[in-house]
Amino acid sequence: MDNMMNKFKTLFITLSLFAGSALATEMTLYKSPYCGCCKAWAEQVEKAGFEITVIEQANNNELHKAHGITRQLAACHTATVDGYVLEGHVPVDDIQRLLKERPGITGIAVPGMPASSLGMDVPNNTDPYQVIAFRKDGKTSVYSQYHFPNK
Repeated sequence: MDNMMNKFKTLFITLSLFAGSALATEMTLYKSPYCGCCKAWAEQVEKAGFEITVIEQANNNELHKAHGITRQLAACHTATVDGYVLEGHVPVDDIQRLLKERPGITGIAVPGMPASSLGMDVPNNTDPYQVIAFRKDGKTSVYSQYHFPNK
């Protein structure tokens, strides 16, 4: 009987750990109700395992101000996830890296709307773009870059 109980406990603990790791990371997305590329970005982020709550609003000016997102960093949508801010069409790999490494920054941004970025999906477009790390004090740095020629 004790052996059976130990097996049951082991199974319960294993399943509990698995269930906890399988839960999706929650994200809140602030976007215009009229923006199709924001919806496309969200769909791809959800496919990567994030659970998104969408809040539709006319503009994100107050949100930008609260999080230190300057005009140079601004894009068409803003998201928050696990204490970080995402601005624009941030690639899933960078979101996952951010949450794994947990750097001392406010968030990461893909300024503007690069045609080759996640959610824009312009066929055969490989325009280069950068993902910028930012802090509330205005300091920025390149977090990653895409479609730049190797040097």
